[in-house]
Amino acid sequence: MIKSYVIIAFRSIRRNLSYAFLNVFGLTLGIAACLVIFLVVRNELNYDNYAKADRTYRVTLNAIDFNSNVSLAIAPKMRNDFPELEQVTQVMYRKEVMVKVDNNRFRDNDFAFADEHFTSVFDFSWIAGDSKTALNEPNAIVLTETLARKYFGNANPMGRVINIENQFNAKVTGVIQDLPGNRSLPLQMIMSLETIKSQIKNNMDNFWNIGGGFFTFILLPPNSSIKNIQSKIPAFLRKNWSIEKDVRLPMQPIKDIHFDQRYINNVITPTSKSTYYALFGVAMLIIITACINFINLATAQAIKRSKEVGVRKVLGAMRSQLITQFMGETTVLVLVALILGIGAAALFLTGAGTWLNINIDARQLQEPMVIGVIAALAVVIILLSGLYPSFVLSAFQPVSSLKSGSIGGFARGFTLRKGLVVSQFAISQILIVGTLVVANQMDYFENRDLGFNKDAVISIAIPDGSKSEVLRQQLANNPGVQQISFSSGAPSYANSAAGFSAPAYGVTKDDVTNVMFVDENYTDMFGLNMLAGEKIRRVPKTDTVLKFVVNETLVHKLGIMDPRKAIGAHFTINGRDATIMGVVHDFQEESKHKKIRACVLLFQAQYFYTACVKIQPAAMTKTIDNIGKSWSKLFPDNLFQYEFLDEHIASFYTQEQKVYTAFKLFAGIAILIGCLGLYGLIAFAAAQRTKEVGIRKVLGAPIMSIVGLFSKEFIILITVAFFIAAPVGYYAMHSWLQNYAYHINITAGIFVVSIAASVIIAMITISYQAIKAALVNPVKSLRSE
Repeated sequence: MIKSYVIIAFRSIRRNLSYAFLNVFGLTLGIAACLVIFLVVRNELNYDNYAKADRTYRVTLNAIDFNSNVSLAIAPKMRNDFPELEQVTQVMYRKEVMVKVDNNRFRDNDFAFADEHFTSVFDFSWIAGDSKTALNEPNAIVLTETLARKYFGNANPMGRVINIENQFNAKVTGVIQDLPGNRSLPLQMIMSLETIKSQIKNNMDNFWNIGGGFFTFILLPPNSSIKNIQSKIPAFLRKNWSIEKDVRLPMQPIKDIHFDQRYINNVITPTSKSTYYALFGVAMLIIITACINFINLATAQAIKRSKEVGVRKVLGAMRSQLITQFMGETTVLVLVALILGIGAAALFLTGAGTWLNINIDARQLQEPMVIGVIAALAVVIILLSGLYPSFVLSAFQPVSSLKSGSIGGFARGFTLRKGLVVSQFAISQILIVGTLVVANQMDYFENRDLGFNKDAVISIAIPDGSKSEVLRQQLANNPGVQQISFSSGAPSYANSAAGFSAPAYGVTKDDVTNVMFVDENYTDMFGLNMLAGEKIRRVPKTDTVLKFVVNETLVHKLGIMDPRKAIGAHFTINGRDATIMGVVHDFQEESKHKKIRACVLLFQAQYFYTACVKIQPAAMTKTIDNIGKSWSKLFPDNLFQYEFLDEHIASFYTQEQKVYTAFKLFAGIAILIGCLGLYGLIAFAAAQRTKEVGIRKVLGAPIMSIVGLFSKEFIILITVAFFIAAPVGYYAMHSWLQNYAYHINITAGIFVVSIAASVIIAMITISYQAIKAALVNPVKSLRSE
């Protein structure tokens, strides 16, 4: 019997290849999209998921803001005052360094100095070296497998020496496997903190010396509570630094780092969990759409099989046997689509992962958990797609089925299928709304006025500040260079922070301000708008008077609304008296994830680590090449590298760009699948109304009138879908926008575009079948009467 079912199933599929192709194609797209989204969401929600993660916490600072960086003074004090902790470790992260190996030079990312306890807290898979001693000695370095192969090929890297930033000759003491892409502290090189102990000894006592990239982690013993440690922190602060209040050291679970958006100075920009829950919801919507599409096509196909069902019933077939037969056909189609969907997902992850900005290996599809999800997905799809058509087909009455192909009561199910189409279009419109909102928000990020000019500006690191004036003179002779400015960093680059107070203006407790060290050309080159007072000017090293240009936000914190009245105002910064010499219009010195902070600008040449160069748009490549030659002559032991300022700003929003790309891709897939379902339903409607169309043509109805006849019903369905989709889409995207300090407002135009797009897509789909039905010779339509 089973053999008979299988043979009949394949015969039925072979007889209706176009129907089978549409079904398999729709399910393949749905399954592939669902698997890709599942792996993306799984990867993101499993950030920092390793053996000791549940016991690992990052020590953070909460004074005025939440800061992930803490002083290097904290770790040794915690080892002394919290003997119950299993481990305390500290690390200094740097985004990139220059590496010399023999006569070759490289610039690689994700470097860190870490103490000898680091490898006891974080799990690494060691290929070579001893985890207990690899970071004990000065000038010891551990490399990832990829970097070791890059530097030394197939030769043994152990004991080899590499140079870091022309400062340290580091001996390779260990090689570890590459870390997964979902780590909040990505590392490729780990050098012993002992190497720089003499350089940082002044930082080991000052609680407020918070440098960029200084992180501290603790490891709890098994079965212990972080609450006990947290409760002792106030006494710990009083004992070591006499800090009484308004300062806390929250212990942040390491698994929360990737999603906690309160913190600044993270290595990787945190993202909201709700973003990935929403993406998972998109996967569910796509697979539901694919199943609805299958049902619509199956029921449209039912008319052709009504006589087959009637004959089978006359010959004694029971309804359960018919259900089994039709479920078997569904199973065959689903399994074919499943195989193709897995293949499509693997190809996408292998070839197009960078397009979606994901770092996921297609081999994850072979993992037991993923295989289990695939099996469960197959069962769900078979049940969702097969049960309703099977029960409908098996319910045909033999007499009605064999009488001119009429299927009587089957037409009454048309209401359910209309409901399915409404669901499909509601899903499509929700995704269209989501895509439009994300697109507008991305445009807002990229094109909203930042308060400074970012176009055609490159940023170049300066290894030796004493040569900056020579570099300035050489670059000024380059005809392609428009302006040059030296500073601690261009606008939007990370800058230092300092505490400030102004008792005369009511700011009695320490507030915090960003500090930017800039030269006299900075405000003009970046087009900063001076509201009052003087611009930054060059001051001699002997000048001990601190004079600042401040932004509007700081002035408002002093309670001064008129910038002109702020000139000459005094406040205290890091314990030193300072005077306001000018006020600049607020500009975005960080990403738009955060509100603009108080900011001060001052001239201190010893902190000019960066040259910013505005270049002529014409012959840009040649100009940059000439800049590189001038730079390399001054710093022959270093590698010339530059970064366009607008590209740096765009890097703040890589997570949002990933979401935008995903929405575009998966919304397109859902709409395409929905069109296939609509195609099936209009085919069913055309078959049901064949004789009506024939009569109308005999009576002189034009083709467009018949197209309108079919279209009218579906325009109503689209309108109903819109009234369902609009509030759902608004609520979902409004909630998503709350993750940003600055965001767009959702306007009516987005919903107008959504319904217009739905109508156009539907009309294109409907018109093909409607025109096809209208062009049929009415003689053929009416010949059975």
